[in-house]
Amino acid sequence: MMKNTALILFVAIKYGFALTAISPKSQSLPFLKRPDALTGALAGDVGFDPLGFSKTEADLMKYREAEIKHSRLAMLAAVGWPLSELFDRKIASVLGLSPAIDVTDRAPSLLNGGLENISSIYWGFIIGVAAAIELAGFKNRMKPDYLPGDYGFDPLNLYPKDSEKRKNMQLAEIKHGRLAMISIVAFSMQEAVSKVGVVDETPFFFHPYF
Repeated sequence: MMKNTALILFVAIKYGFALTAISPKSQSLPFLKRPDALTGALAGDVGFDPLGFSKTEADLMKYREAEIKHSRLAMLAAVGWPLSELFDRKIASVLGLSPAIDVTDRAPSLLNGGLENISSIYWGFIIGVAAAIELAGFKNRMKPDYLPGDYGFDPLNLYPKDSEKRKNMQLAEIKHGRLAMISIVAFSMQEAVSKVGVVDETPFFFHPYF
């Protein structure tokens, strides 16, 4: 028995195997029990599920799929929102179109209004692209080794081959996505309350000093 234990310890030290058990407490909320489905296998999983949505692995994968989609949309929106307020009038002037932003430089949104001024061609294009992505995702989810959000889209070949580097990139994406979701909610709430575009209210973030 002692020989077997010594051999296991030797192999663990030599090859870097982790023998520590998963903590029964949530990493994000140490005063709560870690949900059973949140094992830390997914990037960004710190055991945060205080309302207990993810009761099974299937639930977890479904919510991670939704989270990664919302994260990517939010990252695009967090960049597109201030850019539209900075350049919409200039682009519209060059093309001879009416600007989409209002007189206070606020981007169209549910709270700001103005969405009815966006071309139906644009909405049709967006719906078509979304449908195509959903169809591709549905096909990918049939694969046994499918990872939520992995559509095989990597035209610049940036996704690392090394598993550890892949995990780091996945972690970076989900962290940036979560921050972007908070940011885009903050943009919309701030403009709805202040009635001023974010690029005008916080110009030090969006306008150069030179």
